[in-house]
Amino acid sequence: MPMDVPGDAAEPQAPFDWTGAEARRRADAGLVRTLRPRPAEAEALDLAGNDYLGLTRHPDVTGAAAGAARRWGAGATGSRLVTGSTELHATLERELAAFCGFEAALVFSSGYAANLAALTALTARGSLVVSDAGNHASIVDGCRLSRADTEVVPHADPDAVRKTLAAHPGRRALVVSDSVFSVDGDAAPLAALAAACRSHGAALVVDDAHGLGVLGEGGRGAPHAAGLAGAPDVVATATLSKSLGSQGGAVLGPARVVDHLVNAARTFIFDTGLAPAAAGAALASLRLLRGRPELADRVRAVAAALHGRLTAAGLSAVRPDAAVVSVRAPSAAEAVRWAADCRAEGLAVGCFRPPSVPDGVSRLRLTARADLTEEQIAWAVATVVRTAPPTAAHLG
Repeated sequence: MPMDVPGDAAEPQAPFDWTGAEARRRADAGLVRTLRPRPAEAEALDLAGNDYLGLTRHPDVTGAAAGAARRWGAGATGSRLVTGSTELHATLERELAAFCGFEAALVFSSGYAANLAALTALTARGSLVVSDAGNHASIVDGCRLSRADTEVVPHADPDAVRKTLAAHPGRRALVVSDSVFSVDGDAAPLAALAAACRSHGAALVVDDAHGLGVLGEGGRGAPHAAGLAGAPDVVATATLSKSLGSQGGAVLGPARVVDHLVNAARTFIFDTGLAPAAAGAALASLRLLRGRPELADRVRAVAAALHGRLTAAGLSAVRPDAAVVSVRAPSAAEAVRWAADCRAEGLAVGCFRPPSVPDGVSRLRLTARADLTEEQIAWAVATVVRTAPPTAAHLG
């Protein structure tokens, strides 16, 4: 038999050499993402973040965060079922549920964790999940982790939901949809989705991340606006990091559903509780919103103004149903350059490219804020128009 000769075998690759090829592929496709730490004092007008009501720096909110940290400590110290639940968490849950019109609420460390909890704990192997094609990545991941059979249906299509449910008679089923889709800012037809669910005995889960604080009476959210808040077959998830200007997430629904999540949701049982500072800030924002319902009207008006002026200037922008204004770009590379040119002028805007956009069309994403002045709106529109690629006008 031939003997092995040292040096004949190919040198093994280092275990992460493959990342170089992935980096080159991303660069060739114009999809490189980089971290850009921002300074404490804003250098640009921010239309990229999700501070819809302009509350994240409100003195009542920052003061509540600091006070909560001083009283309860910098961290929750453990999972919610061990040492991570404080009186502050319980108060936030009670007031959030009452404001949004649900029987109960449960607070998580993030909106992502809240979606994972709802989708994994309210399904089982062999059950059916029907998910909108435009749903957020946290919903997509929740569907995958649920081990349920997932059917993805065309975007905002209640008839497709109804047909899918009808094709699986007698199965335990759950339909999940964003209330407002984060890419184009369009709203889901929640009433029609609920009707489709009820005709087949399915539950409806609504991710109201972009609806809370913007839609519904006084910002009570999209389920409230659709007359679904408090329904026994409807569950909502939300984030505390957008309109409420803090951090964290929540699941709202019937008390028995919330009790089930306490006992079955892994992202609740095994995750450290939301930091007291974040809970305190979210509670302060919620109380500000409750006392100033006009904030929700104002942010929608700002979004409408941005859309109207951008389209009047010849750009292709989707009519917003909430606070997100989406402007189409000719390509991923052009979108990156456009956003960079805006930033160089002092305007921060979002830049959405594949795989963040389900249709493959890159966009600038502007987020309206209730605290923007008329002068800031006019300047922001002028900046976007002035820096637009020549081929950006009237994209289909």
